[in-house]
Amino acid sequence: MTHSPPGLWLTGAVTAGGRSSRFGSDKALALLEGRTLLERACASLQDCPARLLIAPPGRYVLPAHLGRWDTHPDRRPGEGPLAGLESALTHAPPGWVAFTGVDLPWLTPDYWRTLSAAITPGRLSVQATDGQDRPQPLAALYHTDLLAHVSALLDSGERRLRRAAPPEHTALVGGFTARTFLNVNTPDGLMVDG
Repeated sequence: MTHSPPGLWLTGAVTAGGRSSRFGSDKALALLEGRTLLERACASLQDCPARLLIAPPGRYVLPAHLGRWDTHPDRRPGEGPLAGLESALTHAPPGWVAFTGVDLPWLTPDYWRTLSAAITPGRLSVQATDGQDRPQPLAALYHTDLLAHVSALLDSGERRLRRAAPPEHTALVGGFTARTFLNVNTPDGLMVDG
């Protein structure tokens, strides 16, 4: 198995298949500074040569300037981001996947470049840490070699994304601002002073 640094050949994957139950409407379509949350998440990954949108087919149309996104449904609808990761790892070419949800609108291409620079042999995930040294698994890199592990977790009833990669195979990267990880789960989250 090869784990050399991916540069810009990461597969970008955005999961947008959730129910948005706390938001009250489809949060992927909510506007923040003139762009939908989905567009903002996809823009952070638009430099990736392969791009996956994990969502019901036909639900979303992305602007042409964001490039081509192949849409694939969750393999296990309603099972959360771990199931979205399973779908992304299933459809990605072998290698590294930059995986995020639509509710992290402040990610940038530089964020993903910083994570990719931390890939080292033996690692299967690279995760940023917030200001309290907590790993952020919803804005992380995962190797496709994790697919069998993720599927086994889901088969056993596990739904926590933080279990997707064993800690001993996860590299952690700090130094990000708190704003990077501001999560939009309710309409109030759109009213952030940028």
